[in-house]
Amino acid sequence: MDTTLGPVTGRADPAPPRAGRREWTAFAVLMLPLLLVSMDVSVLYFAIPFISQDLAPSSTGQLWILDMYGFVLAGLLITMGALGDRVGRRRLVLAGAAVFGLASVAAAYADSVQLLIAARALLGLGGAALMPSTLALIRNLFHDERQRAKAVTAWTGVMTVGISFGPVVSGALLEHFWWGSVFLINLPAMLLLLVLAPFLLPEVKQPVPGRFDWPSAVLSLAGLLPVIQGVKELARDGLALLPAVFVLGGLALLYVFVRRQSRLAHPLVDLVLLRRRAFGGAVLANLFAIAATVGMAVFLTQYLQTVLANSPLRAALWSLVPAVGAFAGAPGGAALARRFERGYVMAAGFAVSACGFLALSQVRTHTPLWFTLTACAVYTCGLVAAMALANELALGAAPPERAGSAAAVLESGQELGGALGMALLGSLGAAVYRHGMAHAPASARETLGGAVASLRGADLTVAFASFTRGLDAAAVGAAALMAGAAVLSLRVRQG
Repeated sequence: MDTTLGPVTGRADPAPPRAGRREWTAFAVLMLPLLLVSMDVSVLYFAIPFISQDLAPSSTGQLWILDMYGFVLAGLLITMGALGDRVGRRRLVLAGAAVFGLASVAAAYADSVQLLIAARALLGLGGAALMPSTLALIRNLFHDERQRAKAVTAWTGVMTVGISFGPVVSGALLEHFWWGSVFLINLPAMLLLLVLAPFLLPEVKQPVPGRFDWPSAVLSLAGLLPVIQGVKELARDGLALLPAVFVLGGLALLYVFVRRQSRLAHPLVDLVLLRRRAFGGAVLANLFAIAATVGMAVFLTQYLQTVLANSPLRAALWSLVPAVGAFAGAPGGAALARRFERGYVMAAGFAVSACGFLALSQVRTHTPLWFTLTACAVYTCGLVAAMALANELALGAAPPERAGSAAAVLESGQELGGALGMALLGSLGAAVYRHGMAHAPASARETLGGAVASLRGADLTVAFASFTRGLDAAAVGAAALMAGAAVLSLRVRQG
């Protein structure tokens, strides 16, 4: 067993204790709710038509049903991470599991649009309590660096696969049950967590937590929500005054939030930690990675379903194939990081991901499906390998008592990255599509769905070709983001 020399006595300090069966069992219990919380981001994609038949929501109501969960989750991550550091992470996990379970029942049996939207908001509240706490508890369950790296790698893989797995689970359940079943599958995992967590999870909180600053919590929520909402609207509808005002107003509030943190004795976000290259660089690299992933997912879903004429469930099943890259990349990156400098391995992972995106830029309407899926598997492999190392690097850079806040900042960056990816890559691909459809009717120029509804024959073939060129442009943009993340990784190494 390795030892290190103590700084004062010169004697060899014992290596940190290794986790045993109890700690790994606790970790496994934490991963199941994490899988379901990440699945809830996408689990309604197939259920919306059935919900529309039963509840008849307006177009605005439908958007709120889809988006409310993600908005509340993103807006409350920083607050919940800091709260977990103060009141105890196990206590917050138990509270989050209880809220998530009760909200799942309320959503499953909602008989109005308003009740379903409210239940989705409560799901976001429960998810925000669970996600940073699951990552932060890894810091306390695994003191050995190698074991912690394996656990963070698994955490990253579970979160990534969960988002992809949501539509598949939804489609399978809807084949046999009503739409509420997509929420009720959460209950067994939450009940298991409520029963086992008190026995398996340690209670960890700051020894001298200081006063919780509620104005900062309100500022973080009031700043993040309009930024994410505005960016999504800009991605969907193009440049407009109201979403631009949302973004600028949200950024102004976030500036006030940051200024307030610099003056507090016990801030929600440790700005000193954020300025460290190991932490700040990892957060920014992860933001780029999620931006590329989410931005491309919008195009790949439509390509598999509309251009290649697959049913929704079949398209969702095909979209799981690239997950093979995640299962290969995460442990592969961890193994390489034990032999080579971590910054180099992260940079190599992002470079591999860039190659996968560049391969996607060669996709055409008649490209063999195996080529497209292989390119997706390549970028997923490199990206998940690098993200797992970035997560572990950021978590290791944070003091154990501030792990909840650190995890929340990391995950908030990922949520913001997803919104930016939709806006930047979505706008780039849409611009290329509209250029190719310059002489088409207005409805066909705006979206591929509009083209399918209004065009036939050769005109529809032109629409598919234009959309594929837009996908190619977005893939080039994603490759550029990966190149930026690789450069950031090298700077982390220098820091």
